[in-house]
Amino acid sequence: MKKILFTGYGNPDREDDGVAWHILCEVASRLGMPAPKSYEDEFPQNDLADFNFSLQLTPEMAEEIAGYDHVCFVDAHTGNIPEQVRLVRVESEFQRSPFTHHLTPNSLLSFCETIYKKKPSAALLSVRGYHFRFSRELSEETLALIPQAIDLVWDWLQTEGIFTDSKALKNT
Repeated sequence: MKKILFTGYGNPDREDDGVAWHILCEVASRLGMPAPKSYEDEFPQNDLADFNFSLQLTPEMAEEIAGYDHVCFVDAHTGNIPEQVRLVRVESEFQRSPFTHHLTPNSLLSFCETIYKKKPSAALLSVRGYHFRFSRELSEETLALIPQAIDLVWDWLQTEGIFTDSKALKNT
């Protein structure tokens, strides 16, 4: 079975910016794994998938993703894309940013390919965030988008042939 890394990023203390953590927990649950109770807790280890949640993507993550066949990035967006929930393929491409602490999944894949000569297939799941206040709870609007986000992830997993065993995709 091919190994996949689900890597979510955002600030879970800023309401909808933490939607990735909630999505990772739902994916873990659907794979029959216990989800952590808090974002400070580690996700359980599993032969099917690994999970990583952080505040932002960093160049050092290239070494980790080089060890996987597939990577699914998960993040919130602020409405700058037309869809409320979108899953797109990520290509290896260095992208310059005017912000010093902003690294895109494309650039991270580019680092992985350049440094480690590995290029996992990758996708980015973006979910619309509506409120970014100081709270660990999601807004009702963003919370309502999680089932659609999970459906997109499951479609991608099946289309890519990542999990072909029906036991791996239980609860779908």
